[in-house]
Amino acid sequence: MTRCEGIHRGVPICLPPELSLEQVYQEALALKPWRKGPFCFTQNDKGFCIDSEWQSYMKWDLIKGAINLEGLEVADIGCNNGYYLFCMQEQRPKSLVGFDPSPLCERQFHWLNGFLKTPILYEKLGVEDLRTYPKHFDVLFCLGVLYHRKDPHSTLKALFMGLKPSGVLVLDTLIYDSPLEVALCPSTYAKMSNVFFIPSPKALQNWAFKAGFKECSPLAFKSTDTSEQRKSAWIDGLSLESFLDPKDPTKSIEGYPAPLRGYFILRK
Repeated sequence: MTRCEGIHRGVPICLPPELSLEQVYQEALALKPWRKGPFCFTQNDKGFCIDSEWQSYMKWDLIKGAINLEGLEVADIGCNNGYYLFCMQEQRPKSLVGFDPSPLCERQFHWLNGFLKTPILYEKLGVEDLRTYPKHFDVLFCLGVLYHRKDPHSTLKALFMGLKPSGVLVLDTLIYDSPLEVALCPSTYAKMSNVFFIPSPKALQNWAFKAGFKECSPLAFKSTDTSEQRKSAWIDGLSLESFLDPKDPTKSIEGYPAPLRGYFILRK
């Protein structure tokens, strides 16, 4: 088992004594790869941690104070296995909904929630489904999704339509560091073939305004490094250390600037 020592800020999960810790560990292994986390399981003085590829608490620390979620209806669009939803639950929102069409993420969420027993609703839906979803939200989170979408305008418009009047969107996306109103359109980026547009901050603001938002304010900019994203025993395949130029880690393997993420608050 992966011991918890040295792995910090995981969502804590206390197992009842009647469960087999070894069985839970084997069930977790069968659900690989784990992209978001970590999740730390304890039973008496024993336990293990799912040491995910992303140390997701770093992103949560940047955005958790931006909006007070208490008493609000909130959704995370592209929620993966629900890591951020479980963190949001601590702020006592009125309701929490996660959208993600991935079958693996759905299985991971329900397996985790079987222990945590939260009232979070998981919808096997994508961002486009916000257009016809029967409920609107006070706050939407959309973290690490926009640059994977072929049509960023339609994505932002769907997010706009999913909000109540005066609703707020917390958006995280890769950013192209330029003062111009431009976007990088790579064939692959950091070995990802499903990256379509990486906007400059001004380009993103233009997209947001054209989608109907009245405000698009930067919250933070942060480079992604191997303390936040790296290969672990809980994923299959490669991670950030293999996606950067080995001679110059300030560049991607293709020669583009290394990943820089922008965090923005958009208001309807």
